[in-house]
Amino acid sequence: MVLRLRRLGALPAPNLDGSGERARRWNLLPYVLAAPVVLLVGTFIFAPVVSGLWTSLHRGGLGTPLASWAGLDNYGRLVSDPITGNTFLVTTLYAVAVVTLAVGTGLATALALNRRFRLRAVARTLLTVPWVIPEIAAVLLFPWILNPSFGVANVFARLLPWVTESPTWLIDPALAFPLVVLITTWKVFPFFTLVILAALQTVPSDLYEAARVDGAGTYRAFRHITLPWLVPTLALSGILATIYAFKQFTLIWLITGGGPGIATQTLVVRTYNTAFRYFDVQYADAMGTLGLLATLVITVAFLYVLRRFES
Repeated sequence: MVLRLRRLGALPAPNLDGSGERARRWNLLPYVLAAPVVLLVGTFIFAPVVSGLWTSLHRGGLGTPLASWAGLDNYGRLVSDPITGNTFLVTTLYAVAVVTLAVGTGLATALALNRRFRLRAVARTLLTVPWVIPEIAAVLLFPWILNPSFGVANVFARLLPWVTESPTWLIDPALAFPLVVLITTWKVFPFFTLVILAALQTVPSDLYEAARVDGAGTYRAFRHITLPWLVPTLALSGILATIYAFKQFTLIWLITGGGPGIATQTLVVRTYNTAFRYFDVQYADAMGTLGLLATLVITVAFLYVLRRFES
């Protein structure tokens, strides 16, 4: 009966050369190669996220019999906290400013470095210096530069006719926030320059030649060729810059510590203060969870807009 079914093609013939076993092993190869990455991501990303979410639903001593179920009480407390609105406002303004300036400056410098000029390779190399320098080493320079007593920035500020005394750069709330934004932009914009410059290298030169034949100038070529070609790259850069701004802690902490007052206290800085200065870990985990949700929402919105634009 089995032989008859095999002759009719209803049953496959037995594989005597072992190729089927090899095929099954090759089918498992992608899972074997991806397993270490999945394990690392699960251990160092998803596990802490789940642990933080679980902790935010409790109150009392963490990991002790004193800990008790709190439900959404920490989130309700966060919503009713009068400082929460200012924290989210500072975080949002900081993220918007960093994304706009970092990606915009990256686009401008990429367009400049995409042109041919002498010492272009040197300029490209020097541009990466702020990005490759470790954050701590780079940021520790600025408190010295902006010191109100002997900082170099005061020398240039006093050259302005309307400046009569040395500015208190990091003590004045009106100056501290813009300075934090500018320092963050200085640190991160070379990365976006390199990303956008790489995308510019892929634009077909035939498109520009056809545009010149049709009489299009530089502005029209940029608007109708370069910019549409760069939209996916700019969208990805916007997503990366947003995530970078929302999770940025080192720069702000070393420059201002979130001050003066709460002028530069973003959500990450406040989460750190709440957890490690005031030892309210459950409340801090609620802040961190809301920050993660806000980042996910913004990322999904970026991807949705990009998909609608491409369609």
